[in-house]
Amino acid sequence: MKHYKTLAWTIAIAIAGTTMTACSLDSNEPEKPFTTCPASETKLYACEVNGETRSATIDTLFTEDDIEWFDVTTREIRFKQQDEQLLSKLMKNYHREELEFRLGESVLFEVSRFVADIDSRNFFNLVLHYSVIGEDEGNPRYYLHDCYPSQLLDDERTQANIAKRAPQWETFVKYIESKGKLKK
Repeated sequence: MKHYKTLAWTIAIAIAGTTMTACSLDSNEPEKPFTTCPASETKLYACEVNGETRSATIDTLFTEDDIEWFDVTTREIRFKQQDEQLLSKLMKNYHREELEFRLGESVLFEVSRFVADIDSRNFFNLVLHYSVIGEDEGNPRYYLHDCYPSQLLDDERTQANIAKRAPQWETFVKYIESKGKLKK
C-alpha cells in the first residue's frame, strides 16, 4: 500500500510540473531579443546547414581568422586570401539551403544562400554574394546582402527579414569591430 502512495505522489508531482511548464509557455510576454556577449575564446565562423542533420558534423567554410575586414557600408567581406579554395568550398555548397554564421556554439544568423552574379533566382533574405563585376574583375568580392538581386531591397518580405535580424546583425558588427576587422 505504501508503494502505491509513493507512486501516486510521483505522478501528481509530474502532472503538476508539466502543467506549470505548459502554462509558462503560454505567457503573453514578448520574446526576448537575441543578445550575446561572446567570451574571449568564442570564435566567429560560417558553416553549411545540412537540413535534418543540422547538429551533426559541421563543415566550416571560413572563420574570423580568414576575414581581413568587413566594410559596414558596402557589406563587403574581404578575405585574407581571396583564393580558389574558398570559392571551391562555397561552390560545393551552392545548392545547399542555408549557411550559418555562428559565434561559438550559438547560431548568430542564417544566410539563405550563396549566390553569384549570374544567379537568376530571387532571395528576400540575407545572401553571401560572390561578385566579379566591377573595377577589378580579376579580384572577386564577397558581400553580405539583405536580398538578391538588390532591386528586392524595398520589398516588404526583405524589410521584415532585415528587422527580424537587426539584433543579430548588431552583434555581428560589434564582434567584428572588437576584433579590429571593421572597415568604416
